[in-house]
Amino acid sequence: MIREQVKSAQVEAMKAGDKEKLAAVRLILAKLKDRDIELRTATSVPDDDAVVVDVLQKMVKQRRESIEMFKSGGRDELAAKEEAELAVIEGFLPAQMSEDDTRAAIEAIKAEVGATSVKDMGKVMAVLKERHGSVIDMSKASGLVKAALA
Repeated sequence: MIREQVKSAQVEAMKAGDKEKLAAVRLILAKLKDRDIELRTATSVPDDDAVVVDVLQKMVKQRRESIEMFKSGGRDELAAKEEAELAVIEGFLPAQMSEDDTRAAIEAIKAEVGATSVKDMGKVMAVLKERHGSVIDMSKASGLVKAALA
């Protein structure tokens, strides 16, 4: 389980005295705890790895946006800090599908649901997220789906 990997990474970072990695791992654990609290009132709780991957993907997206903003604002030291956190977070994510595999999955789903125009994008995206959400960057997939349906 990914959650166990994160917890063991926390212990390793403590023992190694790696303050930057420890801080990033603690951020991940705090976000996971927040999500666990949110899910206490949920009617259906998804698989734990799915929850962890979702949290990690959101954190990756936030870091990438922050890096862009810091670089455009000339704050390279803050961008470097975010990049270090990003590297730690991405280390826990499962390997992402290649762009070619993503295109193939989109084409298969497009044929399966009978999607013919951009109006059917929601159907394709829903099935894509359900089946491959943990191994696809959905923001990039959105552009690929739009291109495939145009």
